[in-house]
Amino acid sequence: MESLLTVIIPCKDERANISSCVASVRSIAGEILVADSGSTDGTLDVVRGLGGCRTIQREYVYSGDFKNWAIPQAIHPWILLLDADERVPAELAREIEQLLRGGPSQDAYWTYRTNHFLGHRIRYGDWGRDKVIRLFRRDISRYTGDTDHAEISVRTGKVGVLRHRLEHYSARHYDQYLAKLRRYTTLQAERWHAAGLRSNPWRLMLGGPFRFLRSYVLRLGFLDGVAGFHVSMLMAIYAYWKQVRLWELQHAANPSNAMEPTEPHDTVATSHEQHESGVVLGTR
Repeated sequence: MESLLTVIIPCKDERANISSCVASVRSIAGEILVADSGSTDGTLDVVRGLGGCRTIQREYVYSGDFKNWAIPQAIHPWILLLDADERVPAELAREIEQLLRGGPSQDAYWTYRTNHFLGHRIRYGDWGRDKVIRLFRRDISRYTGDTDHAEISVRTGKVGVLRHRLEHYSARHYDQYLAKLRRYTTLQAERWHAAGLRSNPWRLMLGGPFRFLRSYVLRLGFLDGVAGFHVSMLMAIYAYWKQVRLWELQHAANPSNAMEPTEPHDTVATSHEQHESGVVLGTR
């Protein structure tokens, strides 16, 4: 049976990741569509060397906008959208293949992710609950929202859940992760400011500690050892930094220069969560 699936991989400067990502979907993809937003590190040379991939290119604005541009260009009626730092394990590939062969009862599917931080698998905390919609029908599904944490909206509302998990290698080193924190907190603060939201001193003071306690204690992040502490602390910094950025926009002596322009797109995005309740900075 011919595959009904196009795998879309948005990327920029993902030379270190793209080969493994592509290899993980070869067995189930009728088409592999690499959507590049200006790589300068030789990523596209690697893609051409791999063979069997179609490449499209366009400037990146924000995650949902870029992905919505790529989705209609897929050949097949079903889409599996992966960030370059994600992998489809064999058991998930088999589940997707069987689902599409049997005729899906839903129009999109949530997929839980197993996240890795600096090489350590994270099972608990906010990251342990991370899920994303990555398998969906092409013609009735689009990303909504103008931030890098946009999620798929399915016109019919028929959304199921896959049993097996994606593997997500969210950060290889601290510099990479802190650069993403800077980008995402700046973008979120700018969106809040444009919407007229005001800085709240209680959120500024308590948002970070609450996020740490929720991830590390209530959601058992301490069971992941030192890596779990790092992740929970970074979630606290993320919550605090968003409020600081918003306060800066509203109260800096020279608001027009309060924040530097955001950097061009970093797609390890994905991945990512992407939601306020359990964000894994990467993706999506």
